[in-house]
Amino acid sequence: MERIGDFVTRDDDSQANTQFIGAEEPSILTSSFFLDHVGEVSLTLKPDGLSWKLMDSLCNDHEDRSTCLGIQILSRNNTSINISDVYAVEFIDWGLVHETLLTNPGCLLGHASEMYRFTVHGVDRSKSQPSLWAPIVYTFGHMDKPTCQMWVNRLSGFLTMETHRPKNLLVYVNPGSGKGNGCRTWLSLAPIFSQAKVKTKVTVTERAGHAFEAMASMSDKELNSYDGIVAVGGDGFFNEILNGILLSRHKAPYPPSPPDDESESDVLPHDPTVTITEPSVSREDESPLLSGSPLGGSQPVNNINEDSEMSFPNERFRFGLIPSGSTDAIVICTTGVRDPMTSALQIILGKRLCLDIAQVVRWEKSQSGKDPRVRYAASFAGYGFYGDVITESEKYRWMGPKRYDYAGTKVFLRHRSYEAKVAYMKVEAEKTNAGANARRVKAFWGLSKESERVPCRAKCDICNTPVTPQMETRDPQKESNWVRVKGRFLSIGAAVISCRNEKAPDGLVADAHLADGFLHLILIKDCPRAFYLWHLTQLARKGGTPLNFDFVEHHKTTTFTFTSSGEESVWNVDGEILHAQKLSAQVFRGLISLFASGPET
Repeated sequence: MERIGDFVTRDDDSQANTQFIGAEEPSILTSSFFLDHVGEVSLTLKPDGLSWKLMDSLCNDHEDRSTCLGIQILSRNNTSINISDVYAVEFIDWGLVHETLLTNPGCLLGHASEMYRFTVHGVDRSKSQPSLWAPIVYTFGHMDKPTCQMWVNRLSGFLTMETHRPKNLLVYVNPGSGKGNGCRTWLSLAPIFSQAKVKTKVTVTERAGHAFEAMASMSDKELNSYDGIVAVGGDGFFNEILNGILLSRHKAPYPPSPPDDESESDVLPHDPTVTITEPSVSREDESPLLSGSPLGGSQPVNNINEDSEMSFPNERFRFGLIPSGSTDAIVICTTGVRDPMTSALQIILGKRLCLDIAQVVRWEKSQSGKDPRVRYAASFAGYGFYGDVITESEKYRWMGPKRYDYAGTKVFLRHRSYEAKVAYMKVEAEKTNAGANARRVKAFWGLSKESERVPCRAKCDICNTPVTPQMETRDPQKESNWVRVKGRFLSIGAAVISCRNEKAPDGLVADAHLADGFLHLILIKDCPRAFYLWHLTQLARKGGTPLNFDFVEHHKTTTFTFTSSGEESVWNVDGEILHAQKLSAQVFRGLISLFASGPET
């Protein structure tokens, strides 16, 4: 934060007047004000924030400073708010200011006086749950109007230096997300954006795919006129907007495609799943994406304004997500809570973190060879159990979020496994499931005290570590860099983030990070129903160990390929259905920026 002048310091002899002194002192402005519902305070403004100290007014010095006339009042310790936590300052002219807080119903203490007032709107963090944010308003009163206006101008000057905050946003609201609260959620938050002087262009979607079509058809010149886009909805709605923007703007080679069946020479053994190292995939030439998307690989985009081309990663343009969905895993992982107000305040204050994005490619046969169809995922792509649940749940959309519990129970009782082949890129120092059986017994009795987990938090060291040559992706052309897994699976999942939600408090992978450049490949081999139930109950436990089973494989990777042995193959990609018999995926580290600060400790 820069200084705005050398003029202000405190004069203890005259509390009613603002005093200025020379350039040798830091920029400080001090006056006495009346803080609404508190009393007379000495208010100080510094470049990093406001602070105030309650003055003695109604109570004598010899009385208990925590009470007055036997009634509890506010603490007289120094209180402050950082400029980085202030989002608006308003002059509200003449009106009442209450000198003392009334804490007991029916008990009158102190009095109200009329004076000129200004308000400071900021953020208050919950002491019991630091990730939970709430708006807080301080109203200061003074008998001198110019004094109030001067303070408003000085505070506003500091706020203009917060250049990372958004000024102009696109907002898309899904009225059907979750319990259908999308519109109500936005209407409750819109006044805060207005107070913070953030312009918003709001669109309420009218059908599935509306937001995707709008993003895909919008010119880069128009998109660049905004500081970001905010989705009010669930993970699936965010995925729709993400794909609408990235499909025609992200230029990168595709991940390797799965091998053709005829290139396979291995015969499956009787054991349902075996892991062996062998040559597998080869890099495919770039070719067109989805039929609705004109961009292929690094080829030019037809609908992009070349004078103002938008590309990714893009530090300036950020995505925002206000939760109104069924699970809201992305919001929980990136803010720490499932709270619309917290998300809105982090957007307004211009918080920023990077997020890994997975590129999921469905390969289809065509006359020219293999034809790729691309999707992007911000949280998870899952097959088997996960695909079956999302497919089954579509039959019961009228049930709202409860349809996932109902569909999940039906799919679990069906206990269906699938024949498939998976190849994944090895990474350095990959941890294996050695000793899983012993850890499983400890986990059952609650004896597991492993300290291996390093969950992602705000200002995460792992996510903020720059990429070094030693960390670069291995060459996919080398056969020795690939591992192949073949067999029957209950589920196959690829987690980009931990996927924490209310059903799985630690997520699918507790130590998955937001921007470390890795996918977490989870292979659940065919096993008895009781064992799979054990795995699912561990997912539902805080501090559970769902990966510590012999039938579970967990691999950190950057790229993997998948081939289904049957004709039926449904994937769940960020809560959306994707039919793919042959599929490959790769992760792009920190591809997008979010209006979020990460979960607090």
